[in-house]
Amino acid sequence: MLRLICVFLPLLGAAAEIRGGVFKDINAEDEDQQPTVIESLCMNCYENGSTRLLLTKIPFFKEIIISSFTCPHCNWTNTEIQSAGRIQEQGVLYTLQVKTKEDMNREVVKSDSASTRIPQLDFEIPAFTQNGSLSTIEGLLDRAVAGLEQDQPIRKATDPVVAEKIEEFIQRFKKLKEVEEEFTLIIDDSSGNSFIENPFAPEKDMALTVTHYKRTPEHNAALGIEVEEEENDEKPGSDLDTMRNEVLVFNTNCPECNAPANTNMKLVQIQHFKEVIIMATNCDSCRHRTNEVKSGGATEELGTRITLHLTDPSDMSRDLLKSETCSVLIPELEFELGMAALGGKFTTLEGLLKDIKDLIVSKKPFMCGDSSTADRAEKLELFGQKIDKIIAGEMDVHIILDDPAGNSYLQNVYAPDPDPEMKIEKYTRTFEQNEDLGLNDMKTEGYAEK
Repeated sequence: MLRLICVFLPLLGAAAEIRGGVFKDINAEDEDQQPTVIESLCMNCYENGSTRLLLTKIPFFKEIIISSFTCPHCNWTNTEIQSAGRIQEQGVLYTLQVKTKEDMNREVVKSDSASTRIPQLDFEIPAFTQNGSLSTIEGLLDRAVAGLEQDQPIRKATDPVVAEKIEEFIQRFKKLKEVEEEFTLIIDDSSGNSFIENPFAPEKDMALTVTHYKRTPEHNAALGIEVEEEENDEKPGSDLDTMRNEVLVFNTNCPECNAPANTNMKLVQIQHFKEVIIMATNCDSCRHRTNEVKSGGATEELGTRITLHLTDPSDMSRDLLKSETCSVLIPELEFELGMAALGGKFTTLEGLLKDIKDLIVSKKPFMCGDSSTADRAEKLELFGQKIDKIIAGEMDVHIILDDPAGNSYLQNVYAPDPDPEMKIEKYTRTFEQNEDLGLNDMKTEGYAEK
C-alpha cells in the first residue's frame, strides 16, 4: 500500500496544486476535497480492487495521507494513515492511566514510528511494525486482539499449547476493554507525530502525562535522519563574536506549507538577564511566520519560578522570554501549559496569552467536526473569552512562569528597583526535573586534563 502511495503521490500533488494546494484542511462540507480512486491489486485474493487516497490536514497531526482499500471479490478491506508532515524536533512519550470506560473513547493518533506498551500485560507493539492509525483507545486494543487472533486456527492445529496461552492472553486483553481494573497505556513516538486526546481541555488532564525528549542517534537512524557532526577548529569565541555582530541566514522549509524559506538567527543580550539566540522564519509562499528562542547559556544551578500579579493593562507590554523547559500556569483558570508546548519564545505577555489561546482554542485537535461536542466547544469558547478579559485587564489573575532550567525571564518595569507585583523564587530541582532535563546522566566533575 505504501509503495502505491509513493508512486501516485506526485501525480496527486500536481493535480491538487492546481486546485490551490496539495494538502487541504479536513472539512466534510468541502466539495473539492474528494478522495482519488485508483485500481490496485488485492493482496488477499489477487483480484483487482480499488484504493481511495485523500491528502488532507488535521489539527496537530498536520499533513496526512489517508488510504482505504476495498476488494469487491473477497470483501477484504484495509485502511492506513501515513504522516506527510515534518518530523518534530523532539520525540514524545504519552503515559495514560486508563481508569474508566470513558477513557476508552479518547481519540488517538498513532504514527508508524510509535511503539505501544501496556506494562500490566507485559505487552508491547514495537515501532514500525504497524501502519499509522487514527482511532480510539478501544480501537487500539481491538486492533491488537485482531492481530493475535489472526493465526489462531493454524496454531490450534499445529501447536495447541501455544494457542492456549495466546487465547488466555486474548481474554486478558478483552477484560481490559471492560476496564475491570486500571491499566497504563504508553505511546512512545520518536518522530513526535503521535497524540492522545485530553477530553478536559483547556484544563490539565490528571490521568495523562506528556514528556518530550531528545532523540538518540539510534532513533535518528530508525527515522532516516542523518546528523552530521562538524569539527570546529576555530579559536574559542570566534564564532560567537561573529554571531553577535551579524544576522545569520540559512535555508530551511516552512513548517506549514513545506516551501523553501529563510531563517534568520541572531545573538541578543537581554538587559538584566543573559544572552539568548533568536531565530525567525518568514515564508513568502503562505506568509506563515515563526520565532523561536534558545538559551545562549548553560542550565542554571537552581530552577526559577516567576509570579506576576496582573494589576494594569500596561502589564501586557512587558517583555517575556519563555524557554522550551518553561511551564506557564494561571491558577485562577486552573490552567497549566507544560514545557515544550509552545517552544521557546521571546515576545510580550500579551503575545504569550494570544499564543496560548490560539493553541488551546483554535488548533486543539478533535475539537472540530464530528469529534467535537457541544460541551467541549462551550468550555473552549469560555476559556478563550477569559483570556481576552485578561488581555483587556478585566480579570485579576496571576501568571506563573516555572522553569526548572532557570532560563526564562519576565521584564521588571521598575528595574533596577524591585517590582512590587512580581515575585522571583529560586528552588532546587527535583530528581524528576533533572531527569527531564537530562542532567542525571551528565558527569561534569572528576575529569583530569591530559
